[in-house]
Amino acid sequence: MFVPLHDGVPMRFLRVPYVTYWLICLCIAIRLGIHLFADEAGEVAVLAGFGTIPSVLFGEAMLPEELYKAPPWLTLATGILFHASFAHLVGNMLFLWVFGDNVEDAMGHVRFLVFFVLCGMAGAILHALMNPESPQPLVGASGAISGVIASYLMLYPRVRVWGLAFKWIPLRIPAMYALGAWILFQLLAALFDTQGAVGWWAHLGGLGAGAVLTPLLVRRGLPLFGRPA
Repeated sequence: MFVPLHDGVPMRFLRVPYVTYWLICLCIAIRLGIHLFADEAGEVAVLAGFGTIPSVLFGEAMLPEELYKAPPWLTLATGILFHASFAHLVGNMLFLWVFGDNVEDAMGHVRFLVFFVLCGMAGAILHALMNPESPQPLVGASGAISGVIASYLMLYPRVRVWGLAFKWIPLRIPAMYALGAWILFQLLAALFDTQGAVGWWAHLGGLGAGAVLTPLLVRRGLPLFGRPA
């Protein structure tokens, strides 16, 4: 397991990655709001109402009226902003903080926001397809951030990233190794984790969407895979 801390890649086109910062602040504000103003039953209701529930999305089940917060199709997007715990939130926001600014820089504000939402939705769709009868809500920005990771890897594969291996060993290694190992872990977990507590397929869906969308959304002439311009 590799926890990224810093990459040191300077901004080339934007002064401030406003969308990255806005997304981080919004996710933190929502999690804090749930923690401060909702009891346990209220938290369950919020996550069920705004998260993607596969069985509800495909019409196999219906939410009770008191839990209904958004149309099932819209939860593919709203679920991105809600997190089940502070640990879930911190892990996602750390990855977004380290890698999101450079991907936003490569795409521009508007295209990055579109990219982020589409990757999150793609992750939720793949998760639902792989678990069509699940009554559990999928929440969190993991699918969207997986798309950011795929994009960063395509843009800066040779950049050395500071991070913690196994949560406590400091290392500075090329992104292609750190993030490549992270992607391999997601794939193995999706194939062999039978508990279903983590949306591994959402991560893979976001990764796939990020890989497909990056060449379409980055600035014209920006090289990929470390090739010269």
